[in-house]
Amino acid sequence: MADLTASSPQPEGRISLLRSGPFLIGSATLACWVVCALFGLYFVPHDPFAEDILNALTPPSTDNWFGTDQLGRDVFSRVVLGSRDILIVAPVATCLATILGTALGLITGYFRGMIDDVVSRLLEAVLALPSVIVALLVIVALGNSQTTVIVVIGLSFAPSIARTVRSAVLSEQDLEYVAAARLRRENSAHIMFVEILPNIVPPILVEFTVRLGYAVFAVATLSFIGFGLQPPSPDWGLSISTNYGMISGGFWWTVLFDALAIASLVIGINLIAEGLHGVLDD
Repeated sequence: MADLTASSPQPEGRISLLRSGPFLIGSATLACWVVCALFGLYFVPHDPFAEDILNALTPPSTDNWFGTDQLGRDVFSRVVLGSRDILIVAPVATCLATILGTALGLITGYFRGMIDDVVSRLLEAVLALPSVIVALLVIVALGNSQTTVIVVIGLSFAPSIARTVRSAVLSEQDLEYVAAARLRRENSAHIMFVEILPNIVPPILVEFTVRLGYAVFAVATLSFIGFGLQPPSPDWGLSISTNYGMISGGFWWTVLFDALAIASLVIGINLIAEGLHGVLDD
């Protein structure tokens, strides 16, 4: 059987994680945005979709904490609700990438030989292509939708995760528990997914959190260039794209708070990844 103690969270590890400053700060930041995504509609001061042309481009005030955009919509309310779409698309896309990447990494690392050579060359070819260009081509071909964005980002990140998983599998290949499973004549699928997989969960978990931060940037980038979520969504990248021309006129608040929201979410996720990496490497 697999050495489950190697991958199961130990009490000492949990305590170290709860004492990790980066992990706690990152978790608190992510939790705040998750609360905004789930319950923001119930506590925002204004309807994020309501237009009020007479109050367009008003600076931050007690009535509109982050000011209003060019259509008179409350920026604070839109920033809060903007977390909803990005916290659906990015995690789902990262889960898809992790599942595909883990499966490919297990297969290439376990079988090696010709299978490893062929699949690894294909993965390297995908990694060599500019991900944004590939994403744009796929979205244009399949149509612009939330599902398409998820699939595109998931497929783009899967090769990187596959390489990490492959390296982890190669380090486990010659250990005693794998040899014992082969002596018991367990099939390859059992050895890969029941014996080896539980013991390489830590690097997969770290890779997931790192790729989640990249996925947030990818969703925001696609929205910014017009190939992600569409109006009237309060998506952060889309809001920056719509209002960045206002900066030259001195209306900085129409862009600043959305940019800070993206930065804070990515930093929070990266701090979680840093905390996990530090604890799992001990």
